[in-house]
Amino acid sequence: MYDVVIRGGTIVDGSGQPGFCGDVGICSGKIVQVGGTIPSGRREMDAEGCLVAPGWVDIHTHYDGQATWDPYLSPSTWHGVTTAIMGNCGVGFAPVKEERRDWLIKVMEGVEDIPGTVLSEGIEWEWEAFPEYLDALDRRPMALDIGAQLPHSALRAYVMGDRAIHHDEAAPKDLQEMRDLLRQALDAGAMGFSTSKTFLHKYDERKYPPGTFATEEELMSLGTVLGEAGHGVFQMTANHPAMEQEMPWLKALARHNDLPVLFNLQQTDGAPHIWRELLDQLEQARKQNVPLLGGISGRPLGILFSWQSSLHPFIAHPTFKQLQALPFEQMIAQLRNPAIRSKLLNEQVGLLDLRATTLFSSFHKIFPLGDEPDYEPSADNSVAAMAARTGRQPLDIIYDLMLEKDGKAFLYYPSFNYSYGHLDHVHEMLQHDSTVNSLSDGGAHCGYICDISLPTFMISYWTRDRERGHKLPLERVIKRQTSDTARVYGLHDRGMLKPGLKADINVIDPKALRLHGPEMVFDLPAGGRRLVQRADGYVATLVNGEPIFEHGQATGALPGRLLRSRKGGIHA
Repeated sequence: MYDVVIRGGTIVDGSGQPGFCGDVGICSGKIVQVGGTIPSGRREMDAEGCLVAPGWVDIHTHYDGQATWDPYLSPSTWHGVTTAIMGNCGVGFAPVKEERRDWLIKVMEGVEDIPGTVLSEGIEWEWEAFPEYLDALDRRPMALDIGAQLPHSALRAYVMGDRAIHHDEAAPKDLQEMRDLLRQALDAGAMGFSTSKTFLHKYDERKYPPGTFATEEELMSLGTVLGEAGHGVFQMTANHPAMEQEMPWLKALARHNDLPVLFNLQQTDGAPHIWRELLDQLEQARKQNVPLLGGISGRPLGILFSWQSSLHPFIAHPTFKQLQALPFEQMIAQLRNPAIRSKLLNEQVGLLDLRATTLFSSFHKIFPLGDEPDYEPSADNSVAAMAARTGRQPLDIIYDLMLEKDGKAFLYYPSFNYSYGHLDHVHEMLQHDSTVNSLSDGGAHCGYICDISLPTFMISYWTRDRERGHKLPLERVIKRQTSDTARVYGLHDRGMLKPGLKADINVIDPKALRLHGPEMVFDLPAGGRRLVQRADGYVATLVNGEPIFEHGQATGALPGRLLRSRKGGIHA
């Protein structure tokens, strides 16, 4: 008898092939039968009218700290994620010497906007070396499977100390020690190695994390360790304007290792056409069987402005800085005071860097988000268009919009991927064989970005709801966030509904599937805040054949495991 039978759904198996109706049978955490009519099971799940698909494999998250206290890695599991890879962008918490723990927290707080108080309160440090970090994770119960990469900033600081923080060039001895530690991490099961070159990542009064200015020699020396070990992904967060200089060595590394080299690929305002050139280079690499990949987002990177957010156009106004000390409801009451409003709108703005100044004055790219969020908004709905229609000042409009919903309304600034005012280029990127779905940033950017809902958005928007351009086939979208993402990290035991593979499964009501608007909650350790986004339509999410969520509620089952990458496969 089967342990679980999911009966009568439309099976979209993650291969990209057309869906078909039938049953799915599960025994001992594995898929045993897909399609046809299956005899009764100990547990029957009615999937009539529902999609039955593999669980989502999310390869770009930042749960390095949260994984030590939250077995659900929420809100990822709210959106059907059954496997999460963390340790991206070169930041994380191992290896670490005791005296550097607070510094690593400071780097993560600055780069990924995860409150330092939350990390200080939530993390129980049980490790120094990266293998010990993996062991600490392995001891913790979890609802989903997780894997961790070795971050460059932590590795460099561990070996070089203050010289790493001051961005000194690594000496031969430093390189050898870093190589040895990376090999140790890979032998223990690290999923790969991550680094960052972007100038957007800063901490502690505009300092850059170690590794940002690492030489090509250092990066190649570290990257080739993956080839020697025979497994692991080299992940890099890109500085987009400089990618012309980065592509040759990235391609050389991918060719040398014959392992995936993955960089973030976004369309940016400062270099709006580079994405096209990079796609062309990815296509050339693909034809040469070089595993060079661009990690893309299925929608714009969305910065959310609100009176509760880390970023909004009044964040540097002296009057607002004073009001921030008040309880939220009192602050909103003061902001409704006409005298306070006039003072705040007309006073001299405090110190802002160039990016923030540009961000807060780009009124043509600031939009109300609403309870049914629109991630491909029309220019007619922008603050600039509102100002042109009404004759009001844009900041005056923003002030009022953020006061809606009792002061909890959000405005949306599509930062990357929206220079053209539409998503047609994203549609093109999503069809390229050398791009991979990425950049949900689960666990990060707690105060101004909430892109963790990307897996749900991909299904609801690109296959059903898009009206401003072409849609995508459901089978292709599901493949992109299941078997395609799993394959990048060598997770060949999941990502498809095939006999013998892991029973990581989503059962989805396609008619009910929708995203709620983002909301700010205060449920992290030490009362820390974070942005979350909920979804309707997930009937059940199973990991290793056990339902971890049913109808939006956690079941209490914790069947997840730590993933350990090895040459020739993954062990859990």
